[in-house]
Amino acid sequence: MNKWITTIVAVLILGFMALGYADAAHHSELHGQSELNPKEIIFDHLGDAYGWELPFNHSTRIPLPVIVRSHDGSWHVFSSSRVTQGANYDGFELATEGDLSGKLVERLPDGTLSRPLDMSVTKNVAAIFIAALLVLWMVMSLRAWYKHNGMKAPRGGKGFIELIVEFVYHDTIRPVMGKAAPKYASYLLTAFFFILTLNLLGLIVVFPGGANVTGNLAVTMVLALCTFVITCFSGTREYWKEIFWPEVPMALKCPVPLMPLIEFLGIFTKPLALMIRLFANMMSGHMVVIVLVLFIFIFTGKFGLGVGIGTSVLSMAFTLFMLLLDTLVSFIQAYVFTLLSTIFISMALVEEHHA
Repeated sequence: MNKWITTIVAVLILGFMALGYADAAHHSELHGQSELNPKEIIFDHLGDAYGWELPFNHSTRIPLPVIVRSHDGSWHVFSSSRVTQGANYDGFELATEGDLSGKLVERLPDGTLSRPLDMSVTKNVAAIFIAALLVLWMVMSLRAWYKHNGMKAPRGGKGFIELIVEFVYHDTIRPVMGKAAPKYASYLLTAFFFILTLNLLGLIVVFPGGANVTGNLAVTMVLALCTFVITCFSGTREYWKEIFWPEVPMALKCPVPLMPLIEFLGIFTKPLALMIRLFANMMSGHMVVIVLVLFIFIFTGKFGLGVGIGTSVLSMAFTLFMLLLDTLVSFIQAYVFTLLSTIFISMALVEEHHA
């Protein structure tokens, strides 16, 4: 009986959501609003911004602080609400076309546009701060539990966090790194929880979620560079010897250093794989969800409200399925990044071989 009630409620929710989306699309069509541009909408949702859009009302955004250095060397700090709707404030405005579209630019006295030094707190930057605070809160709450309750196992949310820590450390980091595991566990566990928190926040529609941080190539590049730097500085003498003078036949090392060149390039392909893997998986998941929702507006505009409602039911059902799948992918990608980082660092800790 409970299963039937749950199914009926789910169908009703999907139906009301579908009707709302289809009616909104039909309303836009009747009032002669501009033609839908899927490409512009997709990149607007996936890209960074100077404000945090509100759900179901993308014309109103939560303003964020803008910090820029002008062409004359002076610094300006103001709210992003001052440059919305095409407004100009102290010579600064948001570009609407070209390669700088959506970026803050400065209009010089001669009328040309110049890109200032931009240190603004954008949506992605704010999301990173929020994720860092959430990770810190989770860790400190678990620490406080053990401080006051000894070795008594926590329950609820703290118990779930401890379960994840036990799984990542004892089943992943420790078997791979051995006795070196405690030295690098702090970085690897921090990377796992930080990426996981960013991934899950990106799936939430309302503030403070909705920022596609791990779908930003610059963010994944910095995360990969952290692993790269730790790997390079942790490398033993034997590790670097195997790169520049590997134990292969001399014909592969002299006169053409074929194997040393391949091994040297391998230093950079490892962090590149970390960067691209996380970026591509999270970006594609967000893009699929947005495209499924856009189908509602496309079909309603082309074929009318009736077809739009039918499309809405299917689109919302597949959207919910994709969100559940993206939740699983969020855990998997955080785990894969941590696992590969563990393997790459452990490869740099190789000791000299003895006969």
